[in-house]
Amino acid sequence: MIARRSTLIAVLTGLWSLAVAGAALAGETKVAVAANFTEPAKAITARFKARTGHDAVLSFGSSGQFYTQIANGAPYEVFLSADVERPQKAEATGLTVPGTRFTYATGRLVLFSRTPGLVDGQGAVLASGRFDKLAIADPKAAPYGQAAIETLNKLKRYDAVRPKIVMGASITQAFQFVQTGAAELGFVALSQVVDDKGGSRWIVPVANHRPIEQQAVLLKTGANSDAARAFLTFLKSAEAKAIIRRYGYEAR
Repeated sequence: MIARRSTLIAVLTGLWSLAVAGAALAGETKVAVAANFTEPAKAITARFKARTGHDAVLSFGSSGQFYTQIANGAPYEVFLSADVERPQKAEATGLTVPGTRFTYATGRLVLFSRTPGLVDGQGAVLASGRFDKLAIADPKAAPYGQAAIETLNKLKRYDAVRPKIVMGASITQAFQFVQTGAAELGFVALSQVVDDKGGSRWIVPVANHRPIEQQAVLLKTGANSDAARAFLTFLKSAEAKAIIRRYGYEAR
């Protein structure tokens, strides 16, 4: 009886020690995430936590705003941008760990409306004049906004619709304008409407704008963070790529 009790105590003590060791090894990393990638980032972070025990604390916003914050000392350790330009710029100015920049997703632009039938499959609504407001993200801060401007120029519609444009600080705000009815239609990320069966939409052909190649990079503030490095490693995994594709992105 005494022997059994001693064995049980030893087992429980061992399990407790493993739990304490696991908690000690688990870390936390602060991740700046481009607004278009909000939902997949949340899903990836949940899987990352389950697989590694590490926590990723996510902040969402425009890539341009994040770059400015990082350049001014914001304590992010990982940067998931919606473009190539900002991670490259961060790399060139010595804000990143060399050799850690990579493309994690390529996004798709969508012209979307809550109104069924308003947006046709070719985007001809842009020439019809049957709307008062068109929402886009600020092209100076958000790559999806820049892609929207390039698309309007490609279609030779920018000058005509310019007075109707309402600009959001990020793609999230542009989407909110459409969702709330402040704009009848808007250029948003496919990931924002991939599960929305209502409304009407036109998935913009990739030939209408430069590819929305989204890159991630480890910042110098995260150079010694096991959690930050593990997060970027997990972002490259087959499991994470499946989530990324699920939200309408391309992932290689």
